[in-house]
Amino acid sequence: MKFVQDIIRRPLITERSMDLISQKKYTFEVAKDATKPEIAKAVETMFEGVKVKAVNTINMKSKAKRVRYVEGRTAEWKKAVVTLTEDSKTIEFFEGMN
Repeated sequence: MKFVQDIIRRPLITERSMDLISQKKYTFEVAKDATKPEIAKAVETMFEGVKVKAVNTINMKSKAKRVRYVEGRTAEWKKAVVTLTEDSKTIEFFEGMN
């Protein structure tokens, strides 16, 4: 059994994700092996009064990075955009960001 904190790693705070809040879409970094139903259940469990309408996921690929003479790659990770229903409460964590 996975814990909610293992599925949802952190919220993503970017200009684009802040613009999506007006459409009741919230962006999170999630576990690489998390499925859409697991993500939806984790969001509903973590935030009281929230009903998930849809979950869209994106696998973010690694990028080549270089610091002086050392070459490496960034880590691969998974992003989830969670859409809430019209009658759902908003997620209070994001309210102070706008």
